[in-house]
Amino acid sequence: MPLSDVRLAIDGLPPLSAVIDFHGLRPKKALGQNFLLDLNITGKIAKMAGDLSGCDVVEVGPGPGGLTRALLAAGARRVVAIERDPRCMPALAQIASHWPGRLEVIEADALTVDLSTLVEPGARIIANLPYNVGTELLIRWLSGESWPPHWSSLTLMFQREVAERIIARHGDKAYGRLSVLTGWRAESRILFDLPPQAFTPPPKVVSSVVSIVPRADPEPAPLDLLQRITAAAFGQRRKMLRRSLSAIGGEDLLNRAGIDPTLRGEALEIAEFCALARELGIQPS
Repeated sequence: MPLSDVRLAIDGLPPLSAVIDFHGLRPKKALGQNFLLDLNITGKIAKMAGDLSGCDVVEVGPGPGGLTRALLAAGARRVVAIERDPRCMPALAQIASHWPGRLEVIEADALTVDLSTLVEPGARIIANLPYNVGTELLIRWLSGESWPPHWSSLTLMFQREVAERIIARHGDKAYGRLSVLTGWRAESRILFDLPPQAFTPPPKVVSSVVSIVPRADPEPAPLDLLQRITAAAFGQRRKMLRRSLSAIGGEDLLNRAGIDPTLRGEALEIAEFCALARELGIQPS
């Protein structure tokens, strides 16, 4: 059926289900695609990201454009949508023509894109991230050499298990490398959960929308060394730190930082990991 014959949704565009059928947009597992079709849910995500009027927004993996439409309807001044699947371009072009001058679509892999070349500082990143690259993208956005970052907030969807690792605090079961890297530079919280039935196709897991806001003045630590230490400490979680960190200073490093060598990685607070990273950067006399 031509899209012109379809009853329009509340935003004046065809329902997403009709758009997907018309353009043959069957989700591809290889691209980590799970489309979110309920405009009430995409509208909720846009609302939870705060007042978007006058804001530039970056969206990764828009697919047929459900969240894109919600962001524009919520008043985003400009949305830059990064999509690697060429099949989605016609559907996104229709959205762009509906909101002239407010949507820019970039056909690219988000892992290769420098956001600072696309939007002004202070932009918000709001996305239903593809499951297969979500964690890698988050670490990249948290790992910029300059801080505060180019973005002012992240509102992102992850698998619930990943979301729990992101927000975990010292002492939580899910506390690990991702928790430390996120908690070091940002404050994070889970906004709400979505059941598998909210997506097409339904994933096998519950999803969570997470808010991440950068800290203005994180604990000082060399980024590369903090990443190295957390990778070692949590790569062998069941070993004492004197063993898991043996290749990068072991017991001597721990003693210099004033940390009990018999502890395990999950026992350390973020400030203690930062202290280890600073100490690692000092050549002992």
